[in-house]
Amino acid sequence: MTASLRSAAEAWLADDPDPASQDELRALLDDETELADRFAGPLRFGTAGLRGPLRAGPNGMNLAVVRGAAAGLVRWLAAQAAGPDDRPLVIGYDARHGSHAFAVETARVATGAGRRALLMPRPLPTPLLAFAVRRHGAAAGVMVTASHNPPQDNGYKVYLHDGAQLVPPADAGIERAIREVGPLADVPLGLPGEVLGEQIVREYVDAAVGVIDPEVPRDLAVAYTPMHGVGREVFEATLAAAGYPAPSVVAEQAEPDPDFPTVAFPNPEEPGASDLLLALAAREGADIAIANDPDADRCAVAFRSGEVWRQLRGDEVGVLLADHLMRRGVHGRYATTIVSSSLLSRMCADRGLPYGETLTGFKWIVRAGDDGADLVYGYEEALGYCVAPGLVRDKDGITAALLVCELAAGLKAELRTLGDRLDELALRHGVHATDQLSVRVEDLAEITEMMATIRSRPPVELLDVPVTSIEDRLPESDVLILRAGTTRVVVRPSGTEPKLKAYLEVVEPVAGGDIAGARERAAASLVALRTQTAEALGL
Repeated sequence: MTASLRSAAEAWLADDPDPASQDELRALLDDETELADRFAGPLRFGTAGLRGPLRAGPNGMNLAVVRGAAAGLVRWLAAQAAGPDDRPLVIGYDARHGSHAFAVETARVATGAGRRALLMPRPLPTPLLAFAVRRHGAAAGVMVTASHNPPQDNGYKVYLHDGAQLVPPADAGIERAIREVGPLADVPLGLPGEVLGEQIVREYVDAAVGVIDPEVPRDLAVAYTPMHGVGREVFEATLAAAGYPAPSVVAEQAEPDPDFPTVAFPNPEEPGASDLLLALAAREGADIAIANDPDADRCAVAFRSGEVWRQLRGDEVGVLLADHLMRRGVHGRYATTIVSSSLLSRMCADRGLPYGETLTGFKWIVRAGDDGADLVYGYEEALGYCVAPGLVRDKDGITAALLVCELAAGLKAELRTLGDRLDELALRHGVHATDQLSVRVEDLAEITEMMATIRSRPPVELLDVPVTSIEDRLPESDVLILRAGTTRVVVRPSGTEPKLKAYLEVVEPVAGGDIAGARERAAASLVALRTQTAEALGL
């Protein structure tokens, strides 16, 4: 073991304010491999803020890292103010391991620096924190969550005063302030802040109900799961306030559980994660099935097609909600990301509406166009939807689910389904079929190697059509985009998990009204494109 590595570990140990973390690190002082990983570098702000495994050391989520991050944040906030700034810091948290402790520590750092800290009343969905930032005129907000990551992770998302997630140059400024904090023992700590009452939840629910039309049908049977997270009570309250029947809830996943015992990964996108939900929907004869991820900022949807339940892809839900708002006459900018389906751009062009396309992440989507000034809707394929930017400037799985209910209930009253509406879109614009090749790794160096492989030897054709465009977004973003006719492949590392993702899209015209034939051809093309992309990545 190098002397510098051991010295760094001992210095960190001496400054760590958490006795449990001290004991954990002390037991590893002779394990060079483990220490090297934990001291490879500090956690940095990525797509969704700080996120990492719960463990001692700078490359993990722990009380020391949180104290340093909070101290850097409040010092940066103070430096931005031209004069006295009495705006509070609002802090939310989910039900993961360590979330409440990290939230309280953040509040104590804020009050120790002389800033009011408002703590959300209990573990609540991330969208409520984003809502509360603007509701309380806060200087910033912090949400302690790792969203849909595995149970051993946690995270730290920062929202600016406008209720949107952190973007450059603020992220770099806060990181510099964190690095300049100095010894954690010198960070002044105050009281654990003021705990907000349930009024903030009621205000959110009341505002959320305004997303839908009060005159549309409400006859809809919904099966629901919060996937061991914090969404159930708020979703049920919102559904009831909107006049819908109470949903059937997956009993095994109804209560918050930071170990997520019934799923391999608490992400509705993952294979098998929605099995209990779909089984419940079939037993109860539901019309639709809805899953929130653990912090309820994402929303997955399935519908009954004959005797079969089909879970929709994020792109399908995204264009369904966009089309629904357009039909309701909601005018303004509709936005998505460079990895989402190109169908939204065609829909906007067809209706003469402004369209925005951004890098991945809602911190960019909500700022589409002129800093999001005319944004009325945004989505990303990873099950994230912002259906009311004036309410929440971030993805919101609760209001998105409510809008899905409005759409599904209206179609049910016409004896139709979400699938029928997708067919209408296909007839007008062609079948836009998307898929994802996702490679989970143990060593992040594998992702670097795969990106280097496809950059050095990109395919010359996709599905027998010559590649006409290769767009490399470096250094702005680690993204490579390949186009061949209407076929597209976008490759990038995940910003929240140890994964490489390749986003695939094929567009198949619908000839003679044969939607089923077009879907079959598109599905076959995606299989071939998936194989071709895997080969290009060296898999």
